[in-house]
Amino acid sequence: MHLECGVDEAGRGPLAGNVYAAAVILDINNPIIGLADSKKLSAKKREMLFGEIVAKALSYHIAFATTAEIDNLNILQATMLAMQRAIDGLRTKPNIALIDGNKAPKVNIACKTIIGGDATVAAISAASILAKVSRDREMFEMDSVYPEYGFAKHKGYGTKEHIEAIKKHGPCVIHRQTFAPVNSYLVQSISKQLYALT
Repeated sequence: MHLECGVDEAGRGPLAGNVYAAAVILDINNPIIGLADSKKLSAKKREMLFGEIVAKALSYHIAFATTAEIDNLNILQATMLAMQRAIDGLRTKPNIALIDGNKAPKVNIACKTIIGGDATVAAISAASILAKVSRDREMFEMDSVYPEYGFAKHKGYGTKEHIEAIKKHGPCVIHRQTFAPVNSYLVQSISKQLYALT
């Protein structure tokens, strides 16, 4: 049987949190209605489809690369690592991985990149939903740990409110230190400390 898995990521752009990826092999005999690019769906619809995908997929796996890995590798390489982990974590091995975008991770199966695949390929849409919902859930959890940043509201993206919170409180451990707004705060903070010592 020829099996295809769809692969997509969530969380490349935010200033905080892990970057997530998911790989999904759909069951052609058990279709899921309403799959679409996760960004085009409401949070409620994504949550509903998340449960249906998990219940009906032949196989799926959700993985991530940590904030530390993002800072050490860069966001592109960390995203590829998360995708690699998602594909490698599938219980059922596909013949080919259909990757949203124009870059593919290094894995031991064939890969095909598809720009805009999250809107046109059902398995990639399913992967985008699993990755997005998983990352959003993490942000809700982090909001209870670090309520001063408003993670539940902006999900770690660089909103005006979020950047103001970083300026007021400084970054926390889940902030990506190599991302410009966070890094500029750290550089200014170090400069002030050095100036104080002179």
